[in-house]
Amino acid sequence: MEHALLRKDIFYAFFPQRIPHQPLPQALAKWDELLSNNRRVVAVAGADAHALDYRVGFIRKTIFPYRYHFSTVNNHLLLPAPFSGKLSADREVVYQALRKGSSFIGFDLPASTRGFIFTAENSETKAGMGDELILDPGATLRIKLPRRADFRLIHNGKTINELENADQLVKTVDQPGAYRVEAYIEYLGKKRGWIYSNPIYVRKPGKLEYSFS
Repeated sequence: MEHALLRKDIFYAFFPQRIPHQPLPQALAKWDELLSNNRRVVAVAGADAHALDYRVGFIRKTIFPYRYHFSTVNNHLLLPAPFSGKLSADREVVYQALRKGSSFIGFDLPASTRGFIFTAENSETKAGMGDELILDPGATLRIKLPRRADFRLIHNGKTINELENADQLVKTVDQPGAYRVEAYIEYLGKKRGWIYSNPIYVRKPGKLEYSFS
């Protein structure tokens, strides 16, 4: 058993691109459970970077280098304007986006997730990830992927639309709740989690439904 684990560790040390698959199903289920109970819960992700130097005789290799890790799992923030160049102001803009959930998680190694769009709109207002939108009387959700992939639209933990090899969806909804998107892509012979949006919170007029966890 120990030898098998050692061989597996050595394999992934030299081929780290084969490690990422997707978040743990239990984590996604807990997230949906909280969202379904009117809790605003923001999802963020990060690479467990170590950059370990390995030496045997004349052989030297950096295991899990930073350059690799920072090209894999990333948090993409949606900011209201470009950075000003002033550290204190720009830092606060980043914190606000993370706090609100104006962001999505992207596995950028197999294909860039830049350009992913998930919005909702009623007759007067347009909302993005982390925003609230009022049903008036319904709402239109729009999803646009940077390239074709398999993706699903999830409402309070239940898949309400699932498409294969597609890059966009327009969906009219009339139910309040938390709507989010998951997208999957084939990479190195396996389907991998590619994009995980933060929710858009849709509510009925005059009713404050969501609170921060």
